[in-house]
Amino acid sequence: MCSARNDSATRSRRPPVPRESATDERRWAAVVARDASADGTFVYSVDSTGVYCRPSCPSRQARRDRVRFHDSVADAVTAGFRPCKRCRPDDASLGARHARLVADACRQIETAEDPPTLAELAATAGLSPHHFHRVFKQIAGVTAKAYASAHRQRRIRDTLARARSVTEALHDAGFGSASRFYADSGAALGMTPTQYRDGGRGASMRYAVADCSLGTVLVAASAKGLTAILLGDEASALLADLAARFPAADLAAASRDFDAIVAEVVALIETPKQTHDLPLDIRGTAFQARVWQAMRHIPPGATVSYAELARAIGAPGSARAVARACAGNSLAVAVPCHRVVRGDGGLCGYRWGVQRKRTLLERESEPVSERRKAGRRRKPD
Repeated sequence: MCSARNDSATRSRRPPVPRESATDERRWAAVVARDASADGTFVYSVDSTGVYCRPSCPSRQARRDRVRFHDSVADAVTAGFRPCKRCRPDDASLGARHARLVADACRQIETAEDPPTLAELAATAGLSPHHFHRVFKQIAGVTAKAYASAHRQRRIRDTLARARSVTEALHDAGFGSASRFYADSGAALGMTPTQYRDGGRGASMRYAVADCSLGTVLVAASAKGLTAILLGDEASALLADLAARFPAADLAAASRDFDAIVAEVVALIETPKQTHDLPLDIRGTAFQARVWQAMRHIPPGATVSYAELARAIGAPGSARAVARACAGNSLAVAVPCHRVVRGDGGLCGYRWGVQRKRTLLERESEPVSERRKAGRRRKPD
C-alpha cells in the first residue's frame, strides 16, 4: 500500500468502521481474493494509510478492522482518502486499459498492408511480446496472428464479391503473390476464389431432407463431410437457407447412397447421447472453431453456461462472442450447442427453437433403453 498518512486529526474525525454487513462480507472476500472482476463495483479505503484502492490492488493486505468500503471513487474522496499510487483506482480499470490496447492493435492489423508482427504490436502497446500475447488472447479470444488471418479471410471474401476479376481481388486484399492468395483463399472459402466469386459456381454439394421426431431435418455434405444439419418445420425453408449460403453452387439432391448418412443423423437426433463418427466439414472463423470444438467435449446430459464455455477456451471475457458462435453453428446435434445454457440455467438462444433444445437435453438425460422403447412407441403409421 502507499506510505502511511500521519494526519491523525483528519482520521479521528472519520466515523468508526460500521458493523459488518452481508454486502461488506462479499466485498471483503473480493479484496482478499484480489478479484479483478469486482473492480469498478466499489473501492475500499485503509484507515491507517489514508488511501483507497481497487479490490484487485496487489499491495499488502490491510487488516480488516482498518478497511472500509465505498460505492464509488467520489465517496472515498469525500470521506477524505486519496487514490493508491499502485492500483490507480481513479484511473480506468486495468481491464478497460487492456481493452483499449487490444482495440488499437486490431485497428493496426486491419489497416496494415502486411500483417504486423507480434513484436511490432507489443511495442506500440508498450508491453512485452509475451505479456501482449496473453492480454490480446484474453480480450479478443484469439491470438493476434489468428485475428490477422481471420481479417485477411474477410478481405478475401469482400474483395472477391466486388472485384471485376480474381487478379484485381488479389491486389485489393493486399497479397503480394498469387500463390499465397490462392493458399489462404482455399482455407477461407472452402473452394477456389473463382468459384466463390461466382457464388459457389462449380462447387458440388448434395443434400437430402428427412422427417424426424423434431420435425424436418436437412442434411448437406461436400466432398469433405457434412456441412449442414438444419432443423425446422418445412423442407422448403431449409432448402432456401442452404441455397442462400451458396446461391450459385451445384446443389443436388443426394442419391440413394446418401441415405445411410441421413439415417445416422436422424439416429443421432433421436438418441443425442450416443457417440458418432460422422465426417464433418466445419467452416468458420478461428474463434468459432475453438468454441465449436469445446462444445464437442461437453458430455451428453451435461450443460455449461456461455461464461463457463468462454473460460474453457481461455477467453473469460467473451461470453457474448461465445453466444454468437453458438448461434452460428450449422451442424445441429453433431456440434452440440444445445448443451450451452444461460448462467441461471435457462434455455434460450437455440437457433432451431427452445422446445427442440429442451427435448434434446431431456433425451440425453434418459437411459438409452428408455429412448429405444420410446422410439418403438413412436413408430410412424
